Amino acid sequence: MAPFIDAHLLSIIVAAPFLAGLLLLLVDDEARLTIRWISLLGALVSLAGSVHLATRYELGRGGLQFVERYPLVPSFGIELSFAADGWGVSLLLLTGIIITAGVLASWTVTTRSREFFVLLLVLVAGVFGVFVSQDLFVFFLFYEIAVLPMYLLIGIWGSRGKVDAKGPFAFTWKRFDIGGREYAAMKLTLMLLVGSAAILIVIFAMYYAAGGTSFDLSVLARATYPRQLQLWAFPLLWFGFGALAGVFPFHTWSPDGHAAAPTAVSMLHAGVLMKLGAFGVIRIGMLLLPDGAAYWAPYVGGVAVINVLYGALSAMSQKDLKYIIAYSSVSHMGVVMLGAATMTVDGWNGAIYQMFAHGMMTGLFFALVGLVYERAHTRWLPSMGGFAARMPGVAAFFVLAGLSSLGLPGLAGFVAEFLVFVGAWQSKHWWWALPGILGAWVTAVYVLRAAKQIFFGEGPAAGYQDLKDATRTEWGALWALGACLVIFGSFPRLILDFIHLATNEYLPRLTSAMQLAQLP
Repeated sequence: MAPFIDAHLLSIIVAAPFLAGLLLLLVDDEARLTIRWISLLGALVSLAGSVHLATRYELGRGGLQFVERYPLVPSFGIELSFAADGWGVSLLLLTGIIITAGVLASWTVTTRSREFFVLLLVLVAGVFGVFVSQDLFVFFLFYEIAVLPMYLLIGIWGSRGKVDAKGPFAFTWKRFDIGGREYAAMKLTLMLLVGSAAILIVIFAMYYAAGGTSFDLSVLARATYPRQLQLWAFPLLWFGFGALAGVFPFHTWSPDGHAAAPTAVSMLHAGVLMKLGAFGVIRIGMLLLPDGAAYWAPYVGGVAVINVLYGALSAMSQKDLKYIIAYSSVSHMGVVMLGAATMTVDGWNGAIYQMFAHGMMTGLFFALVGLVYERAHTRWLPSMGGFAARMPGVAAFFVLAGLSSLGLPGLAGFVAEFLVFVGAWQSKHWWWALPGILGAWVTAVYVLRAAKQIFFGEGPAAGYQDLKDATRTEWGALWALGACLVIFGSFPRLILDFIHLATNEYLPRLTSAMQLAQLP
C-alpha cells in the first residue's frame, strides 16, 4: 500500500478535495453534518498527504521528486505532469493547513451549505494542482479552476462592507453598489480574467518559440527565447499573475473581494490564492524568461516598495476590520514581490517563506474577523470595544496574529521579512530595504491600534448580547494556525530547508541574465 501511495501521492493530494466535492453532490441538502464531515475528510486527506510528502521528500537529493506523468493531448505535447520541489512542498503544506482550518471555521454555514463546500473544495483542488503541475498548459487550467469559483462564493455567500460614499464620486459609488458582494465578485472576476488573457498569450508565444512540441516546464526552461520576446512577454506575465497577487495598481479588486467574501473564502483568498499569483511570477516569469526578468527586475522591485507602503498606509486609514486585513495583505504581498525582485538567495528564500508565513497569519486573521462579525454583527471599528472581557481566547489569537504581522522575532512573519530585507540590502538596489522596514513600522501602528480598539479599549461590549468566545471546531482552526505561527517562527528550518534547496537550484539560471542586464 505504501509504494502505491508514494507513486501516486501528488495525485491523491490534488484529487482528494475534488472527489470529496463530487461525493457531496450525492448527499441530501439537509444532511448538513454529513456535508461538513465529508468536506473535512477531503481536506484532511490532502493535509495528511502534504505532511507525508514533507517527511518523504529527500533533502539530500533535492530537485523534482514524486514525479507522475499521464498523457492528455499527446499531439500538442500536453500531459498531466506532477512533481514536487522544495517550494512545492512548503506551499502544499500551507494549502493543506488553510483548507482544513477553513472547513472548521465554516462549520456553522447553513445557507446552501452543500454548494458552498463543493465550490470551496474544487477551488482548493485547483490550488494544489498549480503548485505541483509541471506542464504549463495544465498549470494554467488549474490556475483557472482555483480562481473562477470565487465569483459564486463571494456573490452568493458574501457580506456587505460599509463604505462611505464621499467626495465628487459619491454618486458613482452608490450607483455601482461599492462595498456590496455582487460588485466585489464581478470586479474580481473581470480583473482576473483580463490577467488570465495576458498569461495565455505568453504561454502560446513560449510554446511556439520553443518549437511547438511540448508544454513541459523543463523543456520550456531549456529553450532559448529571443530577447525581444522576453522583454515584452515578462511584463505581460507580471501583470497577469500580479493581478492575483495584489500588485499595485492592479490590486483594487483585492480589498473589495476580501471584505465581501465569507470567512473560509477570505482565508483561502488571502492565505493561498494570492500566493498563486506571486508563485506564477517567480516560477513561470522569472525562471522561463530570465532575460526579461533581469531587465524588468528594478521596476518590479520599485512597484513592490510602493505595494508595501501603500498597502500599510491604506490599512491604517480603514475603519472596517476586514478592509484593514485586506490592505494589510496587499502590503505583505509587496514584501513577497520585493524578495523576488532582489534575485538573491536570501531574497528568494524570504519571498517563498513570506508566502507561507503570511498565509498562516492572514488565515488566522480572517478566521478571527469571521468570529467577531458573527457575534457582534459589525466590522466597524469605532463601534467596537472591550471585547476581550467576553472573548479572551479570540483576543489572544488576534494579538498573536498581529505580532506575527508586524514582524515580532519568534514568529513566522519575522523570519520572512528579515530574509527579504537582507536580500534587498544585498541587491544592487539596496535602498529597497528602507521603505520595506518603514512598512513594517506602519504595520505595527494599525495592528496594535485595531487590537486595542476592539478588545482592550473602552467600548460597548455589554451592549452586544451574542458575544462569546470561540467554540468547538472554531478552536481547532485557531489553534492550528496559531501553533504554526509559533512553531515555524521558532524553528524556521522546518520549512526553510525545503525552500533553500529549490532556490539554490533555480536562481543560477538567472545569473548570466543578471550579469548581462548590468552591463552598460
